[in-house]
Amino acid sequence: MTSSIALSRLFVIRNSFQKQCRYVVNQMFHRYLLYTNVGISISLSGVGDTLEQHYEILQGQKDKWDTTRTTRMSISGMTVGVICHNWYRYLDSRLPGRTLSIVAKKVLIDQVVCSPICIATFFITLGILERATWAETKKEIKDKAGRLYAAEWVVWPPAQVINFYILPLRFRVLYDNTISLGYDVYTSYVKHDNESESGEEEHNETT
Repeated sequence: MTSSIALSRLFVIRNSFQKQCRYVVNQMFHRYLLYTNVGISISLSGVGDTLEQHYEILQGQKDKWDTTRTTRMSISGMTVGVICHNWYRYLDSRLPGRTLSIVAKKVLIDQVVCSPICIATFFITLGILERATWAETKKEIKDKAGRLYAAEWVVWPPAQVINFYILPLRFRVLYDNTISLGYDVYTSYVKHDNESESGEEEHNETT
């Protein structure tokens, strides 16, 4: 009798917990979708840079983890996340539906329009945070943006077919950021490539 009462209570607790989880998820991906998307973008941009920095440390290119750099990369995730959130809403309003022709149009427009905007926003955000001059920021965009854009054409068209064809609007930024964790590592590498090379040269000079 005691065991059946305990089991019954366990089921009640489990059902209550599941109900609360569903409520939280529903609030996150409906009422507070913008905050959720931006939070995810901030977090995964920071994780991507952290992974890249620890790889650089293992390779002897850095001595220690630069938390300021990770903070800046996270903030760049915020600005890009806001753009992606509003972009998907706009794209769905202009091209509703999930037919193959609509999906193909969305993928093409996303690559041609949104990707360059996001890449430029990424470099401009970091330029502001690093207090770089506009001339320095423009030079960095000219030198490095092409590498990121080429990588985007490899990663995103197939990923976005799934995104636009299968997923509801509210889960698209979450999906993007999950897929882009590896890309975020590469983004951090491209952004700080010169820094890593100079750090490696200094390391070699001291050994």
